[in-house]
Amino acid sequence: MWLRSALFTLAFALPLSVRADPVEVDVELFLAVDVSRSMSPQELEIQRRGYAAALSDPEVIDVIAGGMIGRIALTYVEWAGDSSQTVIVPWTLIDSPEAGQAVAERLTAWFSNGMRRTSIAGVLDYAADAFETNSYTGLRRVIDVSGDGPNNQGRPVLDARADVQARGITINGLPLMTQDAFSLRWGIPDLDAYYLNCVIGGPGAFVLPVLSWDQFADSVKRKLILEIAARPAPAPPERIMKAQGYDCLIGEKKWESNQFDFNSP
Repeated sequence: MWLRSALFTLAFALPLSVRADPVEVDVELFLAVDVSRSMSPQELEIQRRGYAAALSDPEVIDVIAGGMIGRIALTYVEWAGDSSQTVIVPWTLIDSPEAGQAVAERLTAWFSNGMRRTSIAGVLDYAADAFETNSYTGLRRVIDVSGDGPNNQGRPVLDARADVQARGITINGLPLMTQDAFSLRWGIPDLDAYYLNCVIGGPGAFVLPVLSWDQFADSVKRKLILEIAARPAPAPPERIMKAQGYDCLIGEKKWESNQFDFNSP
């Protein structure tokens, strides 16, 4: 009798995510969206609206429904510095047009402000741990990182990438290569090459650069379709290439050279 009572008590003491069987999905998708101070309020809104439009788009919903299981799980997290990650949409099941629309409405209900610094390594570490505590089990796990600059805080991005890949997680990149005063001072002109050489990794990993903000919504939609359907990765643009000896600490070095500027992103 005492054993039965002890087991009953233990069962209800465990978190729901431990007690319940995980929900099977085609892909667990972690959307990591840059909100560092180099992003203007208008650009932050464009990002939210771009993802909202894509996740409620009939073509994206059809791709989800056409998967082996016919549903995905995703979370939308905004990030900046090493310990600056904000969950906007917690892990959510997308299995219908209504579910996609609900996420879209959550993304556009309000708009956030920017935060300081840029730590791609920090959000990769955060994302990798987030897969372990959700209530889903996917045929694939994907981290989708968008950003307008290189890593400049936290541990080296190559170390974080290696740890993520060791867990069997794919990292895709959406480098934002728009031009303004902030990008000229704090960004790098070959951000797409940086993402290719230093950030992405794993089976089918790809880089999809955004060269102007009017391309953003279409780029997000294309990227989501590729990730959800596990279609062959697009070839990198001709202007970038995988290069031995690429300096993956360029962001840290640029930050160090401008360390006395207190308004830095």
